[in-house]
Amino acid sequence: MLGSLIRRCAMVALLVAAAATGAAAQRVNADRHGLAVKGYDVVAYFVEGRAVPGDARFEHALDGVRYRFASAANRDRFAQEPQRFLPQYGGFCAWAVSRGYTADTDPLAWRVVEGRLFLNYDGSVQRQWEADVTGNVGKGDANWPVLSRKR
Repeated sequence: MLGSLIRRCAMVALLVAAAATGAAAQRVNADRHGLAVKGYDVVAYFVEGRAVPGDARFEHALDGVRYRFASAANRDRFAQEPQRFLPQYGGFCAWAVSRGYTADTDPLAWRVVEGRLFLNYDGSVQRQWEADVTGNVGKGDANWPVLSRKR
């Protein structure tokens, strides 16, 4: 009887671990080499207020995706607190996600809103997204859980 209870507890623990792993695995917009945001420094958007190309010398891998940074300091900031700096919606276009699909992004079409980094396909699409930031973020947040699991 005790052995059966232990086996059941072990099975439940495995199922919970598998579910947690699946939930953590999120779709990320990366090139065929696993490089995100076309090599731009995601920390720089927050600390410098501009898009800055990263340097291959300052790279950090997270869940199999490579991020580049303009400096070791930015790389280290990211490594300590990646969730703070990751682009929303896996780095896919915020406008597209708000409309229920995914699209690539231009690292120069970006905006930080309430501490969250959003990227868009290009400047024209970004202007459309910015016409209703609050509404589009709400729609994107609602759509992303399903889109994040599609491959």
